[in-house]
Amino acid sequence: MPGSLPFYQKHQRHYDHDYRSSETQALVSKYRASSRSSSGYPAHTCTSGGYPAHTCNSGYAPHICTGHGLTSARTSTSRGLTASSYSGLEQSSQLTKRAKATHLAVDREHHIIGYVVPIFRGSREFAGGYSGVEDSRLKATSASMWGQDHFTSGLEMERSEVSSRKVTIRESAERISLSKTIYENEEHSKRMNKDSLMHAPEFVIKPRSHTVWENQSVRLHCTLSGWPNPHVVWYKNNVTIDPIAHPGKYKIESSYSVHSLEIDRCDFDDTAQYHVSAMNAKGEQSAYASVVVKRFKGEMDTSAPSPRRSYPRVGQVSEYGITFKTHIVDTFGVSFGREGETMSLGCTVIIHPNLERYQPGVEWYRDDVLLAPSKWHQMHWSGDRATLTLTHLNKEDEGLYTLRVTTKSGYETYSAYVFVRDADAEVEGAPGAPLDVRCLDANKDYVIVSWKQPAVDGGNSILGYFVDRCEVGTNHWIQCNDTPVKFARLPVTGLVEGRSYAFRVRAVNKSGMSRPSRTSEPVAAVDAADRARMRGTSAPVTGQIIVTEEEPAEGVVPGKPLELEVTEATKNYVVLSWKPPGERGHEGIMYYVEKCVSGTDSWQRVNTEIPVKSPRFALFDLAEGKSYSFRVRCCNSAGVGEPSPPTEATTVGDKLDVPAAPERVVATRNTATSVVVSWEKSRHAKDLVGYYIETSVVGSDTWEPCNNKPVPGSRFVCHGLVTGETYVFKVRAVNAAGISMSSQESEPVLVKAAIASPAPPFGISVLECVRDSMVLGWKQPAFVGGSDIIGYFVDYREVFDGLEGQWHEANIQSVSDRAYRVCDLKENKKYQFQVRAANMAGVGIPSLPSNTFLCEEWTIAVPGPPHDLQVTEVRSSSLVLLWKPPVYQGRDAVNGFYVDIKEAGASEEAWRGINKKATDSKFIKIENLQEGEKYVFRVRAQNNAGVGNASEVTEPTLAETKAGTKEIMVDVDDDGVISLNFECSAMSAESKFVWSKNYEEISDTERIAVETKGSKAKASFLAPGEEDIGVYSCSVTHTDGASASYDLTAEELKKLLETSHDHKFPIIPLKSELAVELQEKGRVRFWLQAEKISANGKVDYVFNDNSLSAGEKYKMNFDKNTGVIEMIMESLTPKDEGTFTFQLQDGKATNQSSLVLIGDVFKALQKESEFQMKEWVRKQGPHFVEYLGFEVTPECCVILKCKVGNIKKDTVALWQKDGQEIKSDQQLSFTEGVLKLEIAQRGARAVAGTADTVDTVDDVTWRQLKISKKDAGVYNIVLKDDRGKDTSTLNLTDQGFRDMMNEVFSVIANSSTALKITSTDEGIRLYTFVSYYNDLLQVTWHYKDSAISFSDRIKSGVVGEQLWLQIKEPTEKDTGKYAIEFNDGKGGLRRTVELSGQAFDDAVAEFKRLKAAAIAERNRARVKGGLPDVVTIQEGKDLNLTCNISGDPVPEVTWLKNEREIVSDDHLLLKFESGKFASFIITKVNSDDSGKYSILVKNKFGTESGEFTLQVTQGPVDLGVTSYLTDQDGNVMVGPNTTPPKKRTPATAGTKQKPSDSPVPKTPPPGKQVDGRENVEQVKETGKTVTEDTAETLPAPTATGTTPETPQHPDAELCDEAASPSGSPEETTAQ
Repeated sequence: MPGSLPFYQKHQRHYDHDYRSSETQALVSKYRASSRSSSGYPAHTCTSGGYPAHTCNSGYAPHICTGHGLTSARTSTSRGLTASSYSGLEQSSQLTKRAKATHLAVDREHHIIGYVVPIFRGSREFAGGYSGVEDSRLKATSASMWGQDHFTSGLEMERSEVSSRKVTIRESAERISLSKTIYENEEHSKRMNKDSLMHAPEFVIKPRSHTVWENQSVRLHCTLSGWPNPHVVWYKNNVTIDPIAHPGKYKIESSYSVHSLEIDRCDFDDTAQYHVSAMNAKGEQSAYASVVVKRFKGEMDTSAPSPRRSYPRVGQVSEYGITFKTHIVDTFGVSFGREGETMSLGCTVIIHPNLERYQPGVEWYRDDVLLAPSKWHQMHWSGDRATLTLTHLNKEDEGLYTLRVTTKSGYETYSAYVFVRDADAEVEGAPGAPLDVRCLDANKDYVIVSWKQPAVDGGNSILGYFVDRCEVGTNHWIQCNDTPVKFARLPVTGLVEGRSYAFRVRAVNKSGMSRPSRTSEPVAAVDAADRARMRGTSAPVTGQIIVTEEEPAEGVVPGKPLELEVTEATKNYVVLSWKPPGERGHEGIMYYVEKCVSGTDSWQRVNTEIPVKSPRFALFDLAEGKSYSFRVRCCNSAGVGEPSPPTEATTVGDKLDVPAAPERVVATRNTATSVVVSWEKSRHAKDLVGYYIETSVVGSDTWEPCNNKPVPGSRFVCHGLVTGETYVFKVRAVNAAGISMSSQESEPVLVKAAIASPAPPFGISVLECVRDSMVLGWKQPAFVGGSDIIGYFVDYREVFDGLEGQWHEANIQSVSDRAYRVCDLKENKKYQFQVRAANMAGVGIPSLPSNTFLCEEWTIAVPGPPHDLQVTEVRSSSLVLLWKPPVYQGRDAVNGFYVDIKEAGASEEAWRGINKKATDSKFIKIENLQEGEKYVFRVRAQNNAGVGNASEVTEPTLAETKAGTKEIMVDVDDDGVISLNFECSAMSAESKFVWSKNYEEISDTERIAVETKGSKAKASFLAPGEEDIGVYSCSVTHTDGASASYDLTAEELKKLLETSHDHKFPIIPLKSELAVELQEKGRVRFWLQAEKISANGKVDYVFNDNSLSAGEKYKMNFDKNTGVIEMIMESLTPKDEGTFTFQLQDGKATNQSSLVLIGDVFKALQKESEFQMKEWVRKQGPHFVEYLGFEVTPECCVILKCKVGNIKKDTVALWQKDGQEIKSDQQLSFTEGVLKLEIAQRGARAVAGTADTVDTVDDVTWRQLKISKKDAGVYNIVLKDDRGKDTSTLNLTDQGFRDMMNEVFSVIANSSTALKITSTDEGIRLYTFVSYYNDLLQVTWHYKDSAISFSDRIKSGVVGEQLWLQIKEPTEKDTGKYAIEFNDGKGGLRRTVELSGQAFDDAVAEFKRLKAAAIAERNRARVKGGLPDVVTIQEGKDLNLTCNISGDPVPEVTWLKNEREIVSDDHLLLKFESGKFASFIITKVNSDDSGKYSILVKNKFGTESGEFTLQVTQGPVDLGVTSYLTDQDGNVMVGPNTTPPKKRTPATAGTKQKPSDSPVPKTPPPGKQVDGRENVEQVKETGKTVTEDTAETLPAPTATGTTPETPQHPDAELCDEAASPSGSPEETTAQ
């Protein structure tokens, strides 16, 4: 039963029972139970898959279709379950909660791959698109089939129901229990694993609609929830937005759950409807928003507003007792577009009460024709806003658009006109495109195409039209006619039967072809008879397509066709139509058409080959001007019937004439931008399509179309006109034959708002109440009717127990104020009031009745509310609020006001005060507003008793500066008149300028004169003074609040008076006042410069009130081009002390400038003049242009330098220091005139190895000493020749020397590098380099901005050009900021470095590494000396070698022979004594002892090895390779090839290694003594040998078992450097 479901379930696809309250659920359940019992049959519930259940009142036994598959469907159906407490609403509710319906197909990863369309849907959805005949036939067929099925199985169903009732109940209970268990398990799983919860996308915050100015950017954003994360796509007019295809235009961002679309630099094409779609595996959601882009052209004025009320239609019942009130706000106005653009029309709809999920009926109409969604029209309803988007404007879209919002309580509409202009022609001068292309008739071989002519012909008459066709599914257009046709209708032939075609039309004139029209709707080339016999529909049960055809009856010859007539005749074709004969049987019939020229009896068959099936036919190729008769025969398989009666003779030619021109065109004023044009219709016009209206500005010959789509009727409102312009209009009629001649021009009409009666006032409130009277206040109407309001009329009526009495007039004569005292009232009675406004057009309609007020005397102490609040001078960040004081003063007089503000739409708690201290003014300027925000205001008055009630709240005011807004400008003319000037560009004919002071209209014409010229107004001050200080404002009536103000303060008035005085009494402006300067030879020049002076200007020169004239003493010059005036004196004498004055005059402008030269000023000038004279004399010979000074070079060299002039070849320069001449190699330069002397001292002969730089002069080496105090002194240079001499002195002693050294120090400081950090084995070192170091340089090291006190742990020093600071054993306390400061006597220079954090950690780590390495290097095991590379010894002798061993801890010693370890025995004795001496002794050397021997020493810090080669010979030794050799007596013999021995290398783990970074010892030259013994030259290269004699020279153990230490050179590290003591070979061998 449809009535059993509430409206929100019927209209909402995703209805959820949780939407109901518990009371509503109980009420619905009760209502459904009663409905089910009254019907006699239970409801039929079907649940298909996861889709919501639907209820069918079928009248048959119920069954439940689960629909999860065919098997489950058959099983549940066969069981025949009855409705139980679990079925119906409860079952649907649980299914909805546990598994929401989805129409999306997903893969295993939950990625959306498409849509799933269920096979079985509700029968209402299948039958929704069928026609009436098809629907009835379908219902009969399906009902018959379904009834047969049920009647044949009825008996079985009854038996099954009786036998299985118990089974059914038991299975139902088990299923309920199982479902409950599954549900509990699912809920438990959800609680245990919340991350697995999946839900469809949901908009937490939806995107908002925006209205922006052109070239601004707009950002749409929304917040989404859903799991898995939804996939978001943005659309513009249902077209996907691709940022890559429009680089820089769109920017789409997604951050967490916030998604945004940014449109950069919006233009008019961006006006559209945007929506965002979110999709995941659980469903899809969309949200919509509109973007409207405005241009600064001024908005179109609409007609005067009038009160509108919505009443319920008769017979309609409010839904569930709710009365809806509908308001359409934020509407669209008259709109203008161009072909090809996109336009969006939108309105905000407010419905009260606001029910969730309630959707009213929203319909859009154009010219009272309902619009359906299509590719041209897209409708959208977002819950509170209705939007219509015209995706591709064409002239067919022009018309009156109406939004109709319907509820059960009534409907509300809003309308506005949309104008569509022609797109720019592809060819200049080509006509506009035709419009409204339609297919009037369609047959299998031709279609009649019609269209409407365009309003724009391009300046030349249209020659005709070409029709193009295109087969549906292709993009290939074919021109149908070879020559243009002028008639706006054409049969198109040559079509292929059964195919569909679309058509378009183009107009042509002599300039070229127009753009093509909008494509027509597709039409199929099929005879009408075939369409009538073909039937097709979808069966709801089987899903089959049923095609039927009437069965023919054979053997019946058809009769005569009926009612043959010529329906359309032109010079190109004739169209015949008729009705089928009554006698034709059931067989399909066809027709033959015959023609006959009038006056003959010769009938000729037109369609001889193929008869036509439809009773309509078009004939072509008829001779124009001839008359024809036509007849038709029917035929079928039985034969050809009798012909029909012939038609009347028809002459081939156009039967439709071009209509006559309309008459009596009248234009009347409407609004500030529109005019109403009316006319008399064309007489005797046939098939009239409509009218085109054209307009032209008076005085121009340019005519523009007002409409581009023909309008029916005889009245039209022409919009888009310019306010203040005068226009004329003319009208043309249109039918298929063409466009008529233009009508006569209308009378000129001035475009301005028509005068109408004003709208009703509003906001009636009580301002004061006494026993028998009440003072009322109200607000001015929003629409004044185009004329000033001249007064108001007040009515009142008594209200008794809720019953209103009759209205009575309170005043017979109108009142001008918006406050009035109504008298003769009764105390303690209740009254209502209404107010009407009146202007020149009459009295307007009354306002809505006010609230009910009680007439009782006010006794409160505080004042009443202020009234008549007005907002003016609205800007983007400020406005001015005006008000009138309260009528009721209270106990005391009002002494101030408080102003409150809040945002429109904010709660009452949002009110906040503007002024903390009460103001005694009746106006206030409110600043710091937020642009684009709407505000409301109220005012409260106070007296000594307190603050009274607030006034009525103002209407919302938008904080914005309207286009064209200007401010008051202050001007002072040439006569010194001060004036305030204001200009308004939006004035109408009735507009007036109103000037006010402190917002009270100026009435004193003795102080201010007001003048108005066109759109400009001027208020001039006649006698400006302190009385004129105040705020001056100017407002313009009959505008949209055009106003401005200017605050004339005392300071500003003072400046204006000074400017006015300058204009009245002009002065000659001076660029510079009178000044004095000295010239060459001490001449004195007095001069000044005038900024502007004419050729008639003159100057008087005055000294001490005496006029001066030109002569030997005074020379005057006056350059009128530059304005320079000068007077020159050769010298000054004591008589010239006084005041000099230059007096200027140029017309009435004057000026003067004086210079006083007396006392010390005069004496100083006279002294300087004499000095300049002497200087001139001095410069006649050689002289110094720049005196002696010093310069410090980047290399820290000090150069004395001076610049000389007027020198010649024999001029000499003498340098002196402290009176003694200095010889200089400096040669005089006659070109540059610069002499230099570098301070450099020559000292003693350089000593080799010193750090000073060395110069070589005349084969003698000198060292250049650093700058020091020895260079201090007094330096002189003397220039002289036969013309004279000049001397310059530079004192470089004391302060002069300090200044020079400070410059040197500054250069050194600037050359310093950044302070850096390094590590040593002792600690951390901070250092910097300078390019040159001087011993006198003073530097200070700082730690944390404090000077460092040096100690043994922290030291500083200098190495070369490196300045360093050493920190030994650094700790965390040493971290911080270090700096080195160079003192140069000025500000100094400081270099800083931060020793903390990672830098400190790295430095400490490196210090520890270096320290450990140093310790290891000092303590590692070493072989210090005693082993030669090669030892050659005769067989039978003893060999004794001893080497020094060092290391801490004591190393382990291992001897190897040929890489194999050897041990001590009687023949080979190995000793290691005192941890220092390792001995190698072989007694009685034999040939088996030959080989390579090595010693390996090792401790925990490292390993080192030493090796030698032992060669045992039979005979004498070859001395050519001997390093050490002993003879029989033990004397040492040295061979000629001896070189220093090879340095021992440390080794690790048995591998020989060279030590790194070991210092190279300095070896004394040969022949030097070391420790009293002569040093033997040593060998360092591999391959050198030592003989047995040499081996005997090594020290031998003493008797006590110790071996004396080998003597060492202090710097040597090799044991080979020592010589053994002399001794006999026998003693050595024995040991």
